[in-house]
Amino acid sequence: MKTYYKHLVAGAILIGLTTLSCKKSFLDQSPEASIPGSNFYKSENDIKQAVNGAYSSLMDMGRISYWIFGELRSDNTTYQNNTSDRGYEQREFIDQFLVGATAEPIQTYWQENYTGIARCNEVLDRIAEVPMANEKKNQYQAEALFLRSFHYFNLVRQFGPIPLRLTATKAPNEATSGGRAPEADVYAQIITDLKTTAEQLPERYPAAEAGRATKGAALTLLAKVHMTQKNFSEALTVLRSVQTLGYSLMANYEDVFKPTNKNNIESIFEIQYLGAQPGLSSNFMYIFAPYTSGIAVTGDPGSPLGGSSGWNIPTQDMINAYEPGDLRKNASLAEGFTNASGTFVNIPYVKKYNHGFVERGRTDDNFPVMRYADVLLMIAECLNEQGFTPGGEAFTLLNLIRTRANLPIKSAGNGNPLLNVDNQQAFRNAVLQERRVELAFENHRWYDLVRTGNAVTIMAEHGKREISQKTHIPAGSYLVTDNKLILPIPQREVNLDNLTQNP
Repeated sequence: MKTYYKHLVAGAILIGLTTLSCKKSFLDQSPEASIPGSNFYKSENDIKQAVNGAYSSLMDMGRISYWIFGELRSDNTTYQNNTSDRGYEQREFIDQFLVGATAEPIQTYWQENYTGIARCNEVLDRIAEVPMANEKKNQYQAEALFLRSFHYFNLVRQFGPIPLRLTATKAPNEATSGGRAPEADVYAQIITDLKTTAEQLPERYPAAEAGRATKGAALTLLAKVHMTQKNFSEALTVLRSVQTLGYSLMANYEDVFKPTNKNNIESIFEIQYLGAQPGLSSNFMYIFAPYTSGIAVTGDPGSPLGGSSGWNIPTQDMINAYEPGDLRKNASLAEGFTNASGTFVNIPYVKKYNHGFVERGRTDDNFPVMRYADVLLMIAECLNEQGFTPGGEAFTLLNLIRTRANLPIKSAGNGNPLLNVDNQQAFRNAVLQERRVELAFENHRWYDLVRTGNAVTIMAEHGKREISQKTHIPAGSYLVTDNKLILPIPQREVNLDNLTQNP
């Protein structure tokens, strides 16, 4: 990883608008350009701008890379085959487990995460020398630690051992990393940083600053780290703390994702976008629309669709995962669209982030990273891992999620075999299923499959169904092995940083 920022662009991301108002965000500021770090960090406002710049790396990643590796790589989504535009073939290879070390999406994902880490390290290295109130200093330090932890968590889960950079690069001779740190060291650093972060971050911000990382975000991310390491007791302790912070489920599932409800009572952390501002808007509606849908899906006659559309298409596996009557299905996906000729076209698409456009080509949807429904399902999972209890709290939490979706409860000894959950493994399966449909298209599925030990089996079976249903799948696709559960290190990094390659 070569790119380190000696200066940070302030105002690159807008965080703080909870509605579609014209109210100025705390990051509506003029950008700074080409200011050496030693001269830039003089005041609290300089540090704040630098932290805001660290958030901007989430925006770029959220638009493309985040869902490529969290959803497209799983059995939830695939792509619409585009025979005329082959410019995104490497994305297809990720879906098919054929991707190599020179693939552009892998290099981009690596670089986006390390760019975010570099910006955080710059803040952490400089903040001590800047005069400001301790409360604010602790907050900005904690935000940088949270964001750095988020990026490292992304990297270690996708690549295994990775370079662990904890200070900013100040000279060319510091550019090389010294090699890949063991996964245990990376996780230990993440856990240490998130514990500090949880102590220093506020539970809530004023409305104008909503969207910044909170105590709840730090604790929820920490719980996810513990669960990835199968430390369920530690995860449960952390999740119990999240329960005390005032989060709750929205009454209506569909309302959770509306732009008018950004950073709502169920939201723990979202990637922030602002549709009215060029460069700060989201674009999921366009990317996830079938490229042959014209304006039927987007409603935007000024933005023709092409090769950049037709991605993250729900698989038939995903469509079939919903039980009859599940309100989340219609809120999350459509099984097709009606074209200009009035013909229904059976190409599904994600509609969870389809709320119209603000300006041509620009939408106002945030991307959910963590929300309270996820927390409740994690608590249910942790309780079950400590021991199966028929009718216990784990069932209560699982069914709380189900009843909001208009589904009947599951229970031990239920007369309906589809609703009967009578042992620990059956409850594990029930939670994995509920997480799939509750958190669909929010980039949890791949990581859930891997951490629960189901990835190889489920993805191999999914691959067989994909091959049987489609004629364009290349030979050798979906030959999923344990080695393929982690990505190859980008070849550029292997060459420049002398890193060892994954097997």
